[in-house]
Amino acid sequence: MTTSEAPKLAKTVGTDHDRPASLDNPRSPRRPKGGNFEKNAWMFMRFSGIALIFLTLGHMTIMLTFDNGVHRIDSAFVAQRWGQPFWQVWDLAMLWLAQLHGGNGVRTVIADYSRKDSTRFWLNVVLALSMILTVGLGTYAILTFDVNSVS
Repeated sequence: MTTSEAPKLAKTVGTDHDRPASLDNPRSPRRPKGGNFEKNAWMFMRFSGIALIFLTLGHMTIMLTFDNGVHRIDSAFVAQRWGQPFWQVWDLAMLWLAQLHGGNGVRTVIADYSRKDSTRFWLNVVLALSMILTVGLGTYAILTFDVNSVS
């Protein structure tokens, strides 16, 4: 190597996409530019799971242990229960959380086991449509149930 050919130094100033982290401080973590969907989905699974445990255990305790258990459940019981806003909110929370929690789990399984991008895309489309249909019909049934139609 001659004196006219000096070794090239790594550039320290540049765009974010051409270097992994700051060369001035290489141990500093890089800040993500966009949102972190997978982290938020992971957190949602934990919190919704805890909420679902309380909602379902409360539901099962009330429905199975009080006043003669499952033998009292008929259309009049459902009409009396869904005539009160508290129980509508309770059942809607269970429906929405269970559907979103389960759909997020299936989305993760699809991402893990589908090999082709097109297969992953179409499976996620079918999953999203089925979730929308289930939540929509369940919400419609709970909110529009006519308590006066049951004698």
